[in-house]
Amino acid sequence: MGDILVVDDEKDIRELVSDILVDEGYTTRLAANSDDTFYEINNEAPDLIILDIWLKESKLDGIDILKTVRRDNPDIPIVIISGHGNIEIAVAAIKQGAYDFIQKPFNIDQLMVVISRAMETSRLRRENAALKVRDITSSTMVGDSVVFKALKTQLDKVTKTNGRVMLRGPSGSGKEVAARYIHANSDRSNAPFVSVNSATIEPERMEEVLFGRETTERGHEPGLLEQAHGGFVFFDEIADMPVGTQSKILRVLVDQQFTRVGGSDKVRVDMRVVSATNKNLLDEIAAGNFREELYHRLNVVPIEVPALEDRREDIPVLAEHFISELHKSQGLPMRNLSEETAAMLQTMPWPGNVRQLRNIIERVLVLGADTGDIEPSELPNNSTVENDTGPAQKTFAMLPLREAREMFERDYLMAQINRFGGNISKTANFVGMERSALHRKLKSLNVITTNKSGARVAEIDDEADQG
Repeated sequence: MGDILVVDDEKDIRELVSDILVDEGYTTRLAANSDDTFYEINNEAPDLIILDIWLKESKLDGIDILKTVRRDNPDIPIVIISGHGNIEIAVAAIKQGAYDFIQKPFNIDQLMVVISRAMETSRLRRENAALKVRDITSSTMVGDSVVFKALKTQLDKVTKTNGRVMLRGPSGSGKEVAARYIHANSDRSNAPFVSVNSATIEPERMEEVLFGRETTERGHEPGLLEQAHGGFVFFDEIADMPVGTQSKILRVLVDQQFTRVGGSDKVRVDMRVVSATNKNLLDEIAAGNFREELYHRLNVVPIEVPALEDRREDIPVLAEHFISELHKSQGLPMRNLSEETAAMLQTMPWPGNVRQLRNIIERVLVLGADTGDIEPSELPNNSTVENDTGPAQKTFAMLPLREAREMFERDYLMAQINRFGGNISKTANFVGMERSALHRKLKSLNVITTNKSGARVAEIDDEADQG
């Protein structure tokens, strides 16, 4: 039902209250003074504190403990009890943030009603805080390709563990969506998901943003790590974190606690860490930009998130997903892709990966018609640029007919093979050739298929081409 910390200098009272609570189904911990109290809180924050005002042989009395806990752990409700209570003490305790005040000798029924209400208030406060912390970024994984299914299988394996995961892949490939998928399907799905983008936080403010700060003017201001307590913290583009901050994050991972900027108290945190990078961290380590020990702490379970060009089969279903998502979230038109548009999207270059695809779909829905299929003419002209697999921007004017025809056929067939994820049968069916004839044509054009990031892709056989 809940974990309650009972703080009273009288052993008989502590044990009596504890016995009553245990009989009601609660678990309890006991403390006789301020040192014991803070030790228990730092070890694991309780769901509720029952606190005596007068504590003999204690560095701090109940009111001082109340002030400190309200500053550092505002989500913990505190019920004050005292044998010397009067209206002034009760008012002072309530003003300092106590949930309620009960005078000794207390009525057991009254005590249980107050505790029950305090626990419910605490639960609602935590749920509301968690909702505020969460981002609206989708955790939905979309795709049918072999590469995508392999990725999802790996993600499913780590959802129920508490191991640290490092997601590696190019910018815009969907690393944060993968991190949110892990969170949404984990045992911490109802706890906060806090995203830390190391590339967008000013280096001089990084520690303040992460660890929070304490000042005499503004008191205690929690940082992102404190907000992530009990849930997930996602370090996006971890390679861009300042080296000095890396050392402190390493210490947090080891000790599960930290000190706020300007403060002295230890703040204990329970959080699962998922990180992401688009850089080769081993190269960053060699260059002195990343701590090797931190790398090993974060890279417990490495997972590769593929580029969009390695999963071209998924482009139509991703585009349809974005159309539906944008219709629900922004009220944009609900339209379909024409077959020609789907085919064009699959053969275009995607340096910006899934993020670029989503941006193009949003642009088309904003600027295009309200009804009807999305046609190729609605795609932005600058979305197609010259690359090794796209024939659209090639120049044939200066070539003899035979060479121009070969160049076109090579680029066209490579684009179609990559569009269908390296599936020769689907490619042959689409282009209208027998499978055996397609194989002969590819051989004559020096085109081969190789495995890349788990997907079959078409490439030019450089050795045969040179020969």
